[in-house]
Amino acid sequence: MQGKTLFEKIWSSHEVVRDDTGQSLLYIDRNLIHEGSRNPFQVLAAKNLTVRRPDRTFATPDHYAPTTGRTLDDVDGPERRDMVASLTRNAQREGITLFGMDDPRHGITHVVGPEQGLSLPGMTIVCGDSHTSTHGALGALAFGVGASDVALVLATQSVWQRMPLTLRVTIDGELGRGVSAKDVALALIAKIGASGATGHVIEYTGSTIAAMSMEGRLTLCNLSIEAGARAGIIAPDETTFAYIKGRPFAPAGEDWNNRLAQWRMLFSDPDAAFDTEVSLDATRIAPMVTWGNSVEDALPISGAVPDPASAGEPERRAVIERTLDYMGLRAGGPLDGVKIDYAFIGSCTNGRIEDLRSAAAIVKGKTIAAHVTALVVPGSAQVKLAAQAEGLDRIFVAAGFQWREPGCSMCLATNGDTVPPGARCASTSNRNFVGRQGPESRTHLMSPAMAAAAAIAGHLTDVRQFL
Repeated sequence: MQGKTLFEKIWSSHEVVRDDTGQSLLYIDRNLIHEGSRNPFQVLAAKNLTVRRPDRTFATPDHYAPTTGRTLDDVDGPERRDMVASLTRNAQREGITLFGMDDPRHGITHVVGPEQGLSLPGMTIVCGDSHTSTHGALGALAFGVGASDVALVLATQSVWQRMPLTLRVTIDGELGRGVSAKDVALALIAKIGASGATGHVIEYTGSTIAAMSMEGRLTLCNLSIEAGARAGIIAPDETTFAYIKGRPFAPAGEDWNNRLAQWRMLFSDPDAAFDTEVSLDATRIAPMVTWGNSVEDALPISGAVPDPASAGEPERRAVIERTLDYMGLRAGGPLDGVKIDYAFIGSCTNGRIEDLRSAAAIVKGKTIAAHVTALVVPGSAQVKLAAQAEGLDRIFVAAGFQWREPGCSMCLATNGDTVPPGARCASTSNRNFVGRQGPESRTHLMSPAMAAAAAIAGHLTDVRQFL
């Protein structure tokens, strides 16, 4: 019998039934919700339904959470305040655990889940947010769902899905100086394209992944969605188990031993077949930066802005021309040296303690350029406390950064933290499309260390000169 991939093992163990069209009803182990769940709860109320498994549902406001205060009054705008308030009311009424803005466990959903031990190997995890793929770093099948599916999961603890294809990405070799998981992800997406993994679940494997920290793996799986993937997943190993052990919602005692024995069986069989295979040489990856309005528009910092004239097809030439006009870049000009106005370190991609440490190591003893506004937004209250215990906050503040409260913040600019029209931001977030950080804003994606270096230099620059 043909071996199974890790994804197939988790899928089959959670498949309740498959209908005549090929869709599967999947049981969901963990349902993570945020303030975007207001409409799904209204659907339940209209049908006189309650939440099927409140014990498997966890709520935290993150998209609209203010980073300059912790009260409802600090939320930007009446509509957003109502959405945050609705989450609180719905959670309290249904008996759902809520990590509110005044809770020491509060933070971005995809940071809170792993750090609280909610995200465990072999689980199915959903949330009304595409970057739910983050949790796959712990060996879970995690994916975003739409509002109607959020309502279905709340009511039934299950969701209809069509089984995706599989893509194995093998990454081997030792990462060079100044190269992080963010650079690996950008290099991969630049290679296969923003739709290169459409309809697939990516499994990451290889010596580079085995050597990668859990924070790095979370970043990599987080960005899987930017290649078009349905999810990203990494087989759990000793790094995974060490990360999970002792966390608040993780198994303990004899239950831990039993679960650990099960988790050790979660891997793709040697003879498992993948629909697609991609490989990457980690030793050839340099610090990366995006130049355009798609995550696939990424190049090494030593590269040059593409020239539309070099594009083969007229359609592609037109796209590059429009992009350069929007981004205010000169064709053929070097990326190193492009002036920035803002720097943002945070998000569910790069708002963890390891990310803040790498950025603080660059800015320690230095000062940001006078014309740059720079924010550090921890991914959770726990990350903030850990950073303050290590003195990272003092390093950032001394350098001229603003030290903020946890939240999604400038990643998607829905909480009042925005980049002004025409301004350019060195960002550690996950998307750079037109207007992502504010109307007419210009976003360059990069690692936390690269964003820190850009803030100090006042322009895009190679972090390796600061190491």
